[in-house]
Amino acid sequence: MKRGLIAATGVVAMLVSIAACGSSGSDDKDSDSGSGKGKTLTVWFMDGSNPAGWTKSVQAEFEQKTGAKLNIQVQKWDGIQQKLTTALSESNPPDVFEVGNTQTPSYAQTGGLAELGDLKKEIGQDWTESLNKSTVFEGKQYAAPWWAANRVVLYNKKIWADAGIKDVPKTRAEFFKDLETIGKQDGVEPLYLPGQNWYFFDGLTIGTGADLVKKDGNKWVSNLADPKVAKAMDVYKQYQAFSKAPKDKDEATPQQADVFAKGKTGAFIGMGWEAQTAIKANPAIEKDLGYFAIPGESAGKPEGVFLGGSNLAIAEGSKKQGLAKEFLKIALSDKNEGALAHEAGLIPNKSALLSQVQANSAGSAGAPAAQGGGTTPLIPEWAAVENAPNPIKTYLTAVLNGKSPDEAAKQVEGEINKRLSQKP
Repeated sequence: MKRGLIAATGVVAMLVSIAACGSSGSDDKDSDSGSGKGKTLTVWFMDGSNPAGWTKSVQAEFEQKTGAKLNIQVQKWDGIQQKLTTALSESNPPDVFEVGNTQTPSYAQTGGLAELGDLKKEIGQDWTESLNKSTVFEGKQYAAPWWAANRVVLYNKKIWADAGIKDVPKTRAEFFKDLETIGKQDGVEPLYLPGQNWYFFDGLTIGTGADLVKKDGNKWVSNLADPKVAKAMDVYKQYQAFSKAPKDKDEATPQQADVFAKGKTGAFIGMGWEAQTAIKANPAIEKDLGYFAIPGESAGKPEGVFLGGSNLAIAEGSKKQGLAKEFLKIALSDKNEGALAHEAGLIPNKSALLSQVQANSAGSAGAPAAQGGGTTPLIPEWAAVENAPNPIKTYLTAVLNGKSPDEAAKQVEGEINKRLSQKP
């Protein structure tokens, strides 16, 4: 599953004035959710998001209940921003579509998404707050949280056992102590953590309660000089000290799972699906793979994590909005949401359903951190900040190479502010 592209990657550069041409007026939109005979509802899912068993079940339930047909189209992540932007501006957009959580505010701002406040009241009263935040823009509900995934610790059980470690750590201090112990073995790197693993760092800022942006009058500006950001950076620096990875590269250069697959690394911090990358590179590593939640400062409270994930939205220009809402009620029901978590190991949109993910080792490890997780700043302007070269990655490398957090923040805040001032 290609989950690394969930976060916003430049949507700001492609969004157009969808509101002006995407909707043909409320008179063209059906409101009778039961009138499905003779109609076809088009749904766009992203590649890897809709597992086969879940999809078959939801489609059968929808078609039986409404009498309508379901036209499911699976899209590729590569180029989806432009494709979706274009589709929403046309007269016949997909009725329902998957959208990355950090992309949602940008599409909401353009007027391309239908408001779903009534749906939230009906089926979403107990949606997990940390997942639902990305679906709300300027106080209104524009999508429904579908699933999330976050980073966990993937570790080599053999290396840990050889070091005499019997249990996984429950606190950050215990984790650091274990990494120190592992480092005493010949030829073993305790932790692979490149200097620019930006989404792990974002999780640390969430854990310290930091905001990466702040309001200056009516505009957003960098908040990278905040002491809470510096505190998160200090934790990151402590982690990175256990690694020999380059300080000026990210987790994809080289792929950290490929490094781990060589069998000489105690652990790395990544998405659960990265295990399959490691296994593909070295099938023998599978028997030694283990997972646990990134430990926080105190036991029972995992480290802050970036929640990558997807929401489901209805096109403002759809002429079948009643039918589309009926689809969302079915797809997001406790039965089907729980089935998705069980089949794919994804974090469901309700904490009451977390037990459904227990059968998946990586998903089970990540679930405890979901409640306290978060995202990048949920403002349309943020997407431009992450465009390459990401100035926050520059900040990370600068601190790791000896600059103070304050000095490094001053080095890049001009570029961040320039990007935040661009009109989405």
